[in-house]
Amino acid sequence: MLAMILAAIEGLLGIGACFGASFAAIGAGLGIGKIGGAAMEAIARQPEAAGDIRSNMIVIAALIEGVALFAVVVCLLALFV
Repeated sequence: MLAMILAAIEGLLGIGACFGASFAAIGAGLGIGKIGGAAMEAIARQPEAAGDIRSNMIVIAALIEGVALFAVVVCLLALFV
């Protein structure tokens, strides 16, 4: 009986880790898409500031990717540890 309960808990842990990793990836994709759209709108409004806008966009996108990667790693650690 106890073995069945532990197996069920491990299965739920795996499902939770998969959902957490997928939510992190989806959130990062939405965030980077929003940043890209806002940057294109800003460049269309002020073409002379395109270089500054592009560099800021790349830095922010890299920070979002770092947070998403950290979230996925935490989910995987929860799954395997």
